[in-house]
Amino acid sequence: MDFSSTPFITVEGPIGVGKTSLAKAISNAFSYHILKEIVDENPFLGKFYENIDEWSFQTEMFFLCNRYKQLEDIQSKYLSQNKPVVSDYHIFKNMIFAMRTLKPHQFNKYEEIYKILTHDMPTPNVVVYLHASLETLLHRIQIRGRAIEKNISPLYLEQLTLDYDQFMDEFQIQHPEIPVIRIDGDELDFVKRPDDLNVILSKLQTTLNEGVFNHEPAR
Repeated sequence: MDFSSTPFITVEGPIGVGKTSLAKAISNAFSYHILKEIVDENPFLGKFYENIDEWSFQTEMFFLCNRYKQLEDIQSKYLSQNKPVVSDYHIFKNMIFAMRTLKPHQFNKYEEIYKILTHDMPTPNVVVYLHASLETLLHRIQIRGRAIEKNISPLYLEQLTLDYDQFMDEFQIQHPEIPVIRIDGDELDFVKRPDDLNVILSKLQTTLNEGVFNHEPAR
């Protein structure tokens, strides 16, 4: 495993799995800058959960443009200056959602724009992939109580979870140089149980120690 750049850790997984909570914990433990995705600011998201077919293109384009701008800033202000970053998303997630929600003619246009915007974007050198059962995801979504998520369809969420699993399997095949740490969210509750969090942080530390970085992780 050869890490030739500054650590850029991405926490990924379906809606409600705890990406932001874990990214914050990693940021605190390693003293890395945290990048959090823009969600509530998306003016189309509430309408999207009410009518996916009608509002999917607008929703996905908003996310794509905002994530592009965020990653552009992260590259110039942090990674290029050897400042490590942990993010609660990566822009590759856009394709997971777009493939699920967009009509074929919309997806073709979207994919063209995606490739143009992301061809020179920074890519993570470690991915922490959180996955959990539909029951766990629905429970956590209910607990956090975001009004914008009240109309999420369990069927949509279940399909999205399967899409994530398939995408991550393909990602590991296509990018063997990027380690993926898989975490079972049903077994490990890193929010409520500190010991579970320590297990995850230990796995991450081991992965970082196996790489060669320009920056030593701080603990």
